[in-house]
Amino acid sequence: MGQSDRVLLRYRGRDVRAEDLATIRAQIAQAATAQGAARGRSAIARRLCEGWDWRQANGALKEYAARDLLLRLEEAGHIQLPPRLQEKNNHAVPDYRQRPLFEERPLAGRVDAYGVLEIRTAEGPERYLWDYLVHHHHYLGRPKLVGAYLKQLVWLDGQVVACLGWASAAWKVDCRDRWIGWTPELRRQRLVGVVNNVRFLILPWVRVEHLASKVLGQSLRGLAAAWQARVGQRIVLAETFVDPARFAGTCYRAANWQCLGQTRGHAKRGNAYRAHAVSKDVWVRPLTRRWRPALLEP
Repeated sequence: MGQSDRVLLRYRGRDVRAEDLATIRAQIAQAATAQGAARGRSAIARRLCEGWDWRQANGALKEYAARDLLLRLEEAGHIQLPPRLQEKNNHAVPDYRQRPLFEERPLAGRVDAYGVLEIRTAEGPERYLWDYLVHHHHYLGRPKLVGAYLKQLVWLDGQVVACLGWASAAWKVDCRDRWIGWTPELRRQRLVGVVNNVRFLILPWVRVEHLASKVLGQSLRGLAAAWQARVGQRIVLAETFVDPARFAGTCYRAANWQCLGQTRGHAKRGNAYRAHAVSKDVWVRPLTRRWRPALLEP
């Protein structure tokens, strides 16, 4: 293997080699002679995406990923980025003190005693409603979702009762990968066909029997189309991780999900996995009968 073929960094399924590093350094040098915003790190990341044709499935440039990659390369000593044009403005953590307009009426009884159950993508002002509810009422709080994700609000007879969050699948889960039959290379190629249920919240004043499993079932029936419309990718399998110290996974079992085993109690931080001593149950649910060929075709 030549020096130019040596992998310097592996990031989000992309191998960065010496020739890529030369391209990045050229982009940085070009920025040094530019004017205004063209000098900034965002402009470098955008030009890098354009040169690599590095895009999401919906055609948008992977600018966030490129900016993160540049920071990792700088931390590793491979490049030196120009100074920031502006100070970082994301130090403050949103507290969501501003309450949006929604009904907080207690609901009880059986789900079949109610009428219309509607699930829709949280767009516009409803994005803030989703963030507010998950921030205040989910034990993990609001997740930081970047790249491919989908936020859904659930309404029962016109009242919001639940929130669902979907995002890109976990990069490596041993029991899931064995169950599918993935080699590392196949996983790298086909991981986009799996989506992760990163949040599921039934609001605390809603005590409707069998609501959770019905929400999961209805969401899954329309999930592939909703994900395709928002992200531009075809998905065939859903996964989630359940903390057995808190939950038994009853609603997932009732919605025909399957428990495959447990995680090893590690989480990915950057390009490394770090132990956090919380093993979680791994649940999966196919979205189509022919899900396995879609995940195994090279």
